[in-house]
Amino acid sequence: MRRCSRTACGRSAVATLTYVYAEQTAVLGHLATFAEPHTYDLCAFHAERLTAPQGWELLRLSMHFEEPADGDDLLAVADAVREERGVVSPPLPGLGGLEHDEQARADGNGTDGLGGHRVSHLRVLREGRS
Repeated sequence: MRRCSRTACGRSAVATLTYVYAEQTAVLGHLATFAEPHTYDLCAFHAERLTAPQGWELLRLSMHFEEPADGDDLLAVADAVREERGVVSPPLPGLGGLEHDEQARADGNGTDGLGGHRVSHLRVLREGRS
């Protein structure tokens, strides 16, 4: 989860601010898929109160930004897939998951039997296999 770029703000980012210097325009839109240099991620509080520098235009691609719901949708989908397959979901990294990773290495469980290499809960498939 990305955080607001404003100093001392720890809220979750919901919008991305980009400056188009050639046109003296600040563009504020929904949170970009990837964090990129020269863009600023903002929380709902700071995004809704943003003003452009003097002489610049502010282009808002959305008028209202909402805080994300608790939990991560992508993690929820991954957990649902694991449950369907009967695989126990490992703890998140940094939250006591070291035992799981060390046990998987000790068991020699580095492949998934589908032609891919398994790293924790992720799998890399070779091109050309289904």
